[in-house]
Amino acid sequence: MRVFSRFKFLSRAVHEEQEGEHDGGEKIKYPLTEGNLCTSLTLTVWRKSLVISCKGFTVIDPYGNLVYRVDNYIVHPNEVILMDASGNSVLTLRRSRKLGLVDSWFVYEGEMGKQKVKSRDSPVCCVRKRVNILDGKPKVQAYVYRVTSDSDKRHAAFTIEGSYAHRTCKVLDEYKKAVAEIKRKEANTKGVSFGIEIFQLVVHPGFDTSFAMALVLLLDQCFHNTLHIE
Repeated sequence: MRVFSRFKFLSRAVHEEQEGEHDGGEKIKYPLTEGNLCTSLTLTVWRKSLVISCKGFTVIDPYGNLVYRVDNYIVHPNEVILMDASGNSVLTLRRSRKLGLVDSWFVYEGEMGKQKVKSRDSPVCCVRKRVNILDGKPKVQAYVYRVTSDSDKRHAAFTIEGSYAHRTCKVLDEYKKAVAEIKRKEANTKGVSFGIEIFQLVVHPGFDTSFAMALVLLLDQCFHNTLHIE
């Protein structure tokens, strides 16, 4: 089953479903996790690979179990592979630049490897860093677009607002509802801080955890060179 079949970027349909209405009677939801989250899930994200000599990410669930990992983070700067705990590829993120002006990333199901992306290898979505500093939206970090039609390219399915550098971001749907959040991780001991290398990813009910983590990786690719905390 292709990822797009479960990553339904149809916020309007979700909104109608929450109101108990849908034109065709078929329920279409947000990107769904296989576990069908009923409550918010808080993951701990460590900006470090568990593999020696590699850089990447390690993601732990509330019970201390490994959920996701990224290992060869620097080796292929234009491609990032999100893996599950067993090392199986979940999503591949690829950079695409046109004329060097727009920093865009496409998200694909599984591992694309070194092969060139073919027409049948349709991306799940496109994530684009905000570059227009005069658009009146200073809080926006990036936009998430569907890529199934020309109209989808003009209207963001999700908007990421806040500051990744300070680990305070929200993923908002078109109705400005938060579906995932990035937060600073607070230590139990007073006066102890984890800094910005260890933080939390809060995934709200109905949103896919792997897709939320993919957005974290993309934000890190776009902003990790500017992580200077005042």
